[in-house]
Amino acid sequence: MLRYFSPGVWLLVLLAIGSSILVLLLPVKPRPGIIFWLFDRNHAMLSEHIAAQWNRENPANPVQVTLLNGAAMNSRMLTGFYADTPVGDLIEVERSVIGQVFAGPLDDVGFVDLTDRLEKERVGDLINTPSFSPWSTRGRIFGLPHDVHPVMLMYRADLTEAAGIDVAQIETWHDFFRVMRPLMGDLDGDGRVDRWLLSGGPTAQQFHEVFLLQAGGGYFDRNGEPALNSEINVRIISQLATWYAGPGRVTGELPTTPITAQQLIIQGYVAAMLAPDWYAGSVRNSLPTMAGKFKLMPLPAWEPGGRRTSVFGGTMLGLTKASQQQNAAWEFAKKLYLSPETAKGLYEVTRIITPIKSNWDESVYDEPDPYYCDQPIGRLYINLAPDVPMRPSSPFYGNAQQELNAAVIALCRYTEANAITDPARLHAQCRQLLDAAQAGLLRQMQRNVFLRNPAP
Repeated sequence: MLRYFSPGVWLLVLLAIGSSILVLLLPVKPRPGIIFWLFDRNHAMLSEHIAAQWNRENPANPVQVTLLNGAAMNSRMLTGFYADTPVGDLIEVERSVIGQVFAGPLDDVGFVDLTDRLEKERVGDLINTPSFSPWSTRGRIFGLPHDVHPVMLMYRADLTEAAGIDVAQIETWHDFFRVMRPLMGDLDGDGRVDRWLLSGGPTAQQFHEVFLLQAGGGYFDRNGEPALNSEINVRIISQLATWYAGPGRVTGELPTTPITAQQLIIQGYVAAMLAPDWYAGSVRNSLPTMAGKFKLMPLPAWEPGGRRTSVFGGTMLGLTKASQQQNAAWEFAKKLYLSPETAKGLYEVTRIITPIKSNWDESVYDEPDPYYCDQPIGRLYINLAPDVPMRPSSPFYGNAQQELNAAVIALCRYTEANAITDPARLHAQCRQLLDAAQAGLLRQMQRNVFLRNPAP
C-alpha cells in the first residue's frame, strides 16, 4: 500500500515529522516578569499606572498589563486551565464567567485557593465580606474582589420636581409606584404609554436576580444548592409579572443596543432605573447632556424596614496555579487592589466604589457630583455596601438564569392573557413554572459527575 504514495507525499510527511521534532527540542523561553490579563479598558489604564510604580521598585519582576477582548480572554483562560496552555499570572474575571472555572473538583480549579493567605495575612478583614461570595465555592475563596456594586435607584429628578413629587415619601416598592404614578402616561395622545415608571420587563433577565436578591431570594441558597422554586421567589416573581405585563403594567424595557437605549433615556421613556455604581458612572460618561436631570436614592424595600439595596455585576482578580511568580504576583495584586490610590482612581473614572473598607474614608467619596445634582454619590453607595446581599457562586449560574427567565416570560404571558393585576392570583401558576424550572436545572446539574448530588 505504501508504494501508492508519491515522492511528494513522502517529502511532506518527512518535513512534518522533522519540524515537530525541532519544535519539541527548541527551548521554551521563560516569560519575563508577571503577565496580567484584563478585559476592561478603564481597569487596564489604572493598572498600568500602579504597574509602572511596581516596575520601578521591582525591575527583576516587572508587570506586563495586557488588555484583551473579553470573550477571547475567557476562551484563552479556560483553554489554559483545561489543556495546560499558557495563561497570565494574574487574571481579572467577570462574575458571569467564574462559574465555568468552578465546574470541576476543587483541586482542578485553575486559580490558587486564597483562603489561607487571606486569613494568615488578615487581608480578608480589610474587605467588605459579602463581596467575597461570588468568588467562593465549597467554602474556599479564589479571588480578590474588585468591587461591591451596590444598586440604587436612579430617577429623573427634573420630572419628579416639576410634578411636585416628594421622593422622601418612598420607602417600599408599593410607595414608589403610588408616589410616582403621575409621571406615567400617554404624552402625545396616540393611545400608547410613552413614559413608564421603571426600567424592566420579561426579557430583562439581568434585573430579575437584582430584585430576588434584594428580597432574600435568588437562584441558589447559601450552600450553592438550586432554589429557583423557593417561596420568596414565588412571591417576588408573581409581583414582577404584574409590573411587567397585564393591565397593571408599570415598566418599560430598554433595548440592549446602547444607542437606542440612550435615546430612549434622553426622551424620558422611563422615570427610574436600577443603577449599580458602575451604571451611574456609565450614564454619566455616555450621556453628558443629561447632567443635572438625575438623582440617586436607595432602592425601595420590599417591605417596611427591609433591605434598601441589591447587587449587580462584579469582577475579581485571580492568581493562576500555572504562574511561576506566585509570590511576586500576589504582592502586586495586593498593591493594586488594596491601595487608596487605586480606589480613588477607580471612583474618579468609573464611579465604582472599592470593597476595601479602610479606603471608604477617602474624601473623594464625599465630593458633590454635579451630574447628579451635587449629590455625594460615592458616599451614598458606600453607605449601602455592607448591606449588599450574598451571592452564592455556581457553575450552573447561566443555566439557572435561563430557566428562571423562561418561567418569567411564561408567567407574563399568563398575566397578560388573563388580565391579572393581583400578584396573589399568580402564586399557583408561578409555583408550577418555577417547579419546572427547578427540575430542569437539577437535570442539567446531574450531568456534572463532579458536582452532582448522589441519587436518592
